[in-house]
Amino acid sequence: MDLGARMTSAETCKLGASVDGAKLRVQILKWFHQGRISRGSRAPSVVSITQTNKEHPPVASQAPMEPTGTIVFASFGVSRFGFDVFSVAVPPAAPDDVPDAKMLDERRHTDGVSVNFNAQFADDASDAVAFVSERTGAASLFLSRPGSERPEPLPAAEGSLFHDRPTVRGGRVYFVSAHEKPDRPFRSWAAVHAAGLGGEGGAVERVTPRGVVDMSPAVSASGELVAVASYGDRPWAFDFRVLETEIAVFRAADPARRVVVAGRGGWPTWHGERTLFFHRVADDGWWSVFRVDLSPDTLEPTGDGERRVTPPGLHCFTPAAAGRGGGRWIAVATRRKDRAQRHIELFDLETERFSPLTELLNPDLHHYNPFFSPSGGRLGYHRFRGAGATGDSVVPYLQPVRSPVRSIRMLRVNGTFPSFSPDASHIAVNGDFFATPGVMVLRSDGTRRWTISKEPSLFFTTWSPTERGVVFTSAGPIFETPKATVRIARVEFDPSELTDDRKEVSAATVRALTRPEAGNDAFPAVSPCGRWLVFRSGRTGHKNLYVIDTARGEEEEGGGAAVRRLTEGEWIDTMPSWSPDGSLIAFSSNRHDPANPAVFSIYLVRPDGSRLRRVYVAGPEGSAEADKERINHVCFSPDSRWLLFTANLGGVMAEPVSGPNQFQPYGDLYVCRLDGSGLQRLTCNAYENGTPAWGPSSAGLGVEAMSLGAPAGEDPMGQFDEPLWLTCDV
Repeated sequence: MDLGARMTSAETCKLGASVDGAKLRVQILKWFHQGRISRGSRAPSVVSITQTNKEHPPVASQAPMEPTGTIVFASFGVSRFGFDVFSVAVPPAAPDDVPDAKMLDERRHTDGVSVNFNAQFADDASDAVAFVSERTGAASLFLSRPGSERPEPLPAAEGSLFHDRPTVRGGRVYFVSAHEKPDRPFRSWAAVHAAGLGGEGGAVERVTPRGVVDMSPAVSASGELVAVASYGDRPWAFDFRVLETEIAVFRAADPARRVVVAGRGGWPTWHGERTLFFHRVADDGWWSVFRVDLSPDTLEPTGDGERRVTPPGLHCFTPAAAGRGGGRWIAVATRRKDRAQRHIELFDLETERFSPLTELLNPDLHHYNPFFSPSGGRLGYHRFRGAGATGDSVVPYLQPVRSPVRSIRMLRVNGTFPSFSPDASHIAVNGDFFATPGVMVLRSDGTRRWTISKEPSLFFTTWSPTERGVVFTSAGPIFETPKATVRIARVEFDPSELTDDRKEVSAATVRALTRPEAGNDAFPAVSPCGRWLVFRSGRTGHKNLYVIDTARGEEEEGGGAAVRRLTEGEWIDTMPSWSPDGSLIAFSSNRHDPANPAVFSIYLVRPDGSRLRRVYVAGPEGSAEADKERINHVCFSPDSRWLLFTANLGGVMAEPVSGPNQFQPYGDLYVCRLDGSGLQRLTCNAYENGTPAWGPSSAGLGVEAMSLGAPAGEDPMGQFDEPLWLTCDV
């Protein structure tokens, strides 16, 4: 057995104890002659080793096992969207170009269940609408017909966690799915697929060629032509605000023969069979709509190629055109300097003037992604359904999310940085980074929540495994420099006050464990014995890992050092996690490329600072892929055999400008073994997923039953931001 094998929890709690050097050398010699360690193995420097861990042999010798348990995590914003699909009547041109709001006749096409978005009218001349919904725990496809109480599922890719942009044409439905894994990391999984409707149809066929990434498909009214925003076969360039996609077109009957009609652009829409509109950022910095006319024979651009349609001075994106052509309007989503909301406006191709639509009806709400009916008589979009509207009206404390691994239950939490109580019956969470309350506790079935501390500047939670009423956190501003004042804090409360007749505990205390002058101390993780905290500190000017006592903090006892340094270097070591068996600490670091603050990988170290090693996930040591990893929020499985983390390995699934703000829309959850093998993707969507916690299978039991009635949750729904990088200060 190698000295790098795991220690038990009891051994971990001997941190700081003196080591009898002679006895240790004798024991090492015994292990060497028994073949249990190899020449060159390092002994731990400050941890007494009293026994080998027979229960947990080295990972390499273990039989492969599926990861199990309950994972709780946060998805940025989506729980608050409350989107439904609506449409209005397209008004006739008026002399002043301002339609009468009374004539718009806004209708809701979806039922208020979950989040419903990115719709298109079906081509059967009715008000039937194909749309995406999160109601199944993942982005799935549905068709809503007038007069029907419930939408009907559309054909979709089995096992896919992500579907987008459905379009029904000629008895087929085209859509984006992400169920096929690329042959290498850092490529989006997004590709266009199609399936027949009714009869013997339903078999899903890939339309996008293998090795190519396509998003935002548009199908012409005849169903014969398809346009996409495509990465082609290029790897992801790590762009996530303005995607460097091109506009490609092809015949539905021959998708392998493509023509690139615009070198930069996204969100194409057909105007008849010979004209495409699309958006991109113009050279002057404004998102604008462009037009390209195509040869019906070759599909090549005609005339002077692409040309700008909308003027500078406002942002115009996600255009829609009447599919059968002939109309004078296109519809665009706009952002103007004097307005915080995104609204849908009509743009007259003849007069080059805008006419407001949604601002006349719902001036204080954001409206997204317009689409025309086949006749051009109605214009659809999605928006927050509104306070008081029928349908879901609260943000659930916990939501079941579809898991691709049967042995793992996944729950989306309304909050950030969750952690399980010792018996997994409760979950500690933070609220919004910038608002109160700072620490809350949920029942792990999602039925009740209590406020523990109302201090707004608390972030991160880790629950003591030995003290049911103690949660550790960070107090101060998040995302700050090494010398900013952020302190490790101990939150104590009486767990007997977590009763159904209360909403908050009465006498919680928050006590700082680190000195204010020490700098940026954050992300504490407690040892399984409950005695030690490992945390990240910027006290030297660089963010490294340190260990303190969970009760005394930096208070010195008997003249001994109160803080022990675990890592050291001019790089960032952050977000540590202590394995449940006590043998390892995992953390994220850019020590392999200290000058690059955008790359982070997983590292493992023993609690005494020995046996530090990197876990290679994207590729082997020395590969180009390995040095592109951005991995954070790492934690262990309950059996200490797997790692859970947020990573950029799957790229971006959809155009970020088409939805509300996501700081890192490429962030998805993955698991792998401690040696980097067995990589599995757990989430796949257009949101930022992160801050996970991994508890036992017993945690979260009963959450699925909440779908039978109104979920426990909070108001208000409908609060979210436009992309923060989208500015009118151009």
